[in-house]
Amino acid sequence: MNSQQSPPTASAVEIEKTEKTLFGYSLPYAFRALGHRNFRLFFVGQFVSRTGFWMQNMAQAWLIYRLTESSLMLGLVAFAGQVPTLLFGLLAGVVADRFNRYRVILVALWLAMLQAFVLGILTMSDLITAWQVFVLALVAGTIQAFEMPARQSFLMEIVGKDDLASAIALNSTLVNGARILGPALAGLLVAQFGEGVCFTVNGCTFLAIIGGFLAMRLPPRIIEPHPVKSTTSFIGEGIRYALHTPAIRLLLILISLLSLLSTPYTVLMPIFADDILHSGPNGMGMLMGAAGAGAVVGALLMARHQGTERLGRVTAFAFTRFGIGLILFSLSHNFWLSMLVLPLIGSGIMVPMAATNTLLQTLSPDHLRGRIMSLFFIMFMGAPPIGSLLAGLLAPLIGAPLTVGGAGVLCLLVSAYVFLKLHVLRAAQHS
Repeated sequence: MNSQQSPPTASAVEIEKTEKTLFGYSLPYAFRALGHRNFRLFFVGQFVSRTGFWMQNMAQAWLIYRLTESSLMLGLVAFAGQVPTLLFGLLAGVVADRFNRYRVILVALWLAMLQAFVLGILTMSDLITAWQVFVLALVAGTIQAFEMPARQSFLMEIVGKDDLASAIALNSTLVNGARILGPALAGLLVAQFGEGVCFTVNGCTFLAIIGGFLAMRLPPRIIEPHPVKSTTSFIGEGIRYALHTPAIRLLLILISLLSLLSTPYTVLMPIFADDILHSGPNGMGMLMGAAGAGAVVGALLMARHQGTERLGRVTAFAFTRFGIGLILFSLSHNFWLSMLVLPLIGSGIMVPMAATNTLLQTLSPDHLRGRIMSLFFIMFMGAPPIGSLLAGLLAPLIGAPLTVGGAGVLCLLVSAYVFLKLHVLRAAQHS
């Protein structure tokens, strides 16, 4: 089996290690990753592509709610987009560690673009049905399951360990900046032209990130012989390391809890926008954008942390902020009050996600990083299917506000748990 591009990881950074400026200006630590040309190409292309992703995400939720008017179907479609990570995540980690991550990402991007165009054509042709949305969400989730571990591991290859925290925080900033712009644009396009236009625009945005990857300058690929191992033993090596390393185990538990508890409010957002706040698709785009604004602020604050010493405490406080935000949002029946509360939620989700990502990548050995990041995404994307189904089942029984408020109470309990476990992270960082 072909090996992963290991030596180029160091060499790619060697090529650019003197670049700590942008257009002749010195970069503060928060923006230091932008000193790497390859990261700049990644950053710009990713922003355009993620804007399209959030447009499709919002339009897809609105489409399935328009077709079915069912909170259960909202949950099922969200489940379809997330469950492939749970099913294929371990295999995706093997692919990220054994194959050229650059090529894995490119193939996934081409396939994701095709999926968006198919969804757009079916919708604009008035041929779309609920089961087609479900199947295409399953396809998109499968593509994403293989692309995400490779993409996250690839960041280390283009910026190096010293600038990794900056790269992850900036990547989180662009994702959440796109989360502001994407739903707002989607709301306007859905109201004027329908959901199909959003899906087609998303397909076009993939050209930006594909072009960025094709323009990267990477050193020649060097093939290194690996010990012959079966896929099962390769997977088992990563799982054993995660289970027997207390800090890694704790971080994976935290990301799964974060993902599980953030699912109800996102899945049920069409109900809040339409039935509770009476704001329609434009309002839903604004609500999602408000959460994204909070996430951007949180990401920029995260980017200022040069070390990892305080990330555990920062994570604990973020869970507290997240829980309070969910409780207040569940109690609000005023659109503008909800807009003020949602930045708390966005920040409360983004900060623990970026912190755990950074800690996992810095604490994991190079040869295991792809598999550890696949476990990260299994927890992050694998927990929401459970949350989506629970939200879809609970909302008709107890109402969307009580479902979201209950998740907020659980977030406060997780915050207390993190404070009690801070010593585990401190021990790992000093070992």
